[in-house]
Amino acid sequence: MRLNSSLQFTLGNIARWLAIFAVIWLLGAVGLGWLVNSFLILFGLLLLAPVIAFVGFRWWLARNLIQDKCPVCRYEFTGLNKTQLQCPSCGEPLKVEQGHFHRLTPPGTIEVQAVEVKSQQVED
Repeated sequence: MRLNSSLQFTLGNIARWLAIFAVIWLLGAVGLGWLVNSFLILFGLLLLAPVIAFVGFRWWLARNLIQDKCPVCRYEFTGLNKTQLQCPSCGEPLKVEQGHFHRLTPPGTIEVQAVEVKSQQVED
């Protein structure tokens, strides 16, 4: 009758188990605290990095996203601070500075605003 056992104690199996035990004993003698701590720190950073990135992006977006009206057509839209863009309504090139949209004009151009004056009839 033949015994069919999954654990056979041969010289090769015993040597393999002794080698594994020796490596574990050697690592235990050296100290594995630093290895476990580094894995826990790495795991914690992997969990916290997306949260910190999301909060940082929201903070940056709140500081740099500007909502204002176009100085030409008064169309209200959103742009990023310190960038150049075009008004989606009239196509005027604009520059975002100090939280407001400004027309992008060549140097030396004087901005003039027209004022409507009501006419009056003067009797002689």
